[in-house]
Amino acid sequence: MTTLILFMLALLTVLVAVLIVAFFALSRQVGVLFERITPVGAMINDNGPAIGDASPQFTLQSLNHGPVAIGGVQPKSTLVFFLSPTCPICKTLLPVVKNLRRAEGAWLNIILASDGDSEKQRAFIQQQQLGDIPYVLSQELGMAWRVAKLPFSVLISPQGIITAKGLINSREQFESLFNAHESGIESIQAYSRKPSLTANP
Repeated sequence: MTTLILFMLALLTVLVAVLIVAFFALSRQVGVLFERITPVGAMINDNGPAIGDASPQFTLQSLNHGPVAIGGVQPKSTLVFFLSPTCPICKTLLPVVKNLRRAEGAWLNIILASDGDSEKQRAFIQQQQLGDIPYVLSQELGMAWRVAKLPFSVLISPQGIITAKGLINSREQFESLFNAHESGIESIQAYSRKPSLTANP
């Protein structure tokens, strides 16, 4: 009987030791996972004009608001949102764009940009109720920014300087452009690569 009790105690001790080792191993893996999964902001596109450069300047006739100026000195910052009527993600982001226009209008102008058949684009404007937001059609604008994938956004300062840009899939990624504008750090990805200010030299 005593031998059986000792055997059971030894077995329980081994099991507890295994559980402790497994717990610390799991904790380490969770830590590694959190290090690898950083917050994803707008995905920077290295093609086209770089952040910190002067934006290409365009004066374009919008489909719903007359002439629209992009680049150069402006009273407010400018957010250019490249989209297409055939882009499903673009459509899901349009309510966000409308909300941003209302919430950030004191410092920000929003311009929608696309290309293609003007009649289809006008129908899209009406269908999505975009009459209050300037909507321009310009293949040259997209080529100047080397827009290869949609939806894509560019944020330009009132001085005409590119402060942020990237592919956009969510409101959080729009916010990341604004954070880049305010902080001077071009993206969350760039921030995550910066050495910690509190790190020892």
